[in-house]
Amino acid sequence: MATSSKAKKKTVRLASGRKRARQDVVINAANTSLRSRFRTVVKNVQKAVAGGDKDKASALFKSAQSVIDSVADKRIFHKNKAARLKSRLSAKVKALSIGA
Repeated sequence: MATSSKAKKKTVRLASGRKRARQDVVINAANTSLRSRFRTVVKNVQKAVAGGDKDKASALFKSAQSVIDSVADKRIFHKNKAARLKSRLSAKVKALSIGA
């Protein structure tokens, strides 16, 4: 008996199940895109902070807040995770402005 590393997906017989499978593909693509956007904006703020650019970091943080909130509203990440991340980014940006 040869077992493959990838399990073969079963085809769904019921029409409602087939529709659900089609919807899952679209929803998964949308969530992946939003998750990627979320990670990108966070990384951009962190890079600006690491570079010591106070104005750029604060501007990027302002735009990142709305992206983080929208991802939390859509329940891609938990709201507490979003709040924790915003708090940490805010503290880094604030420390940058105090240090300058």
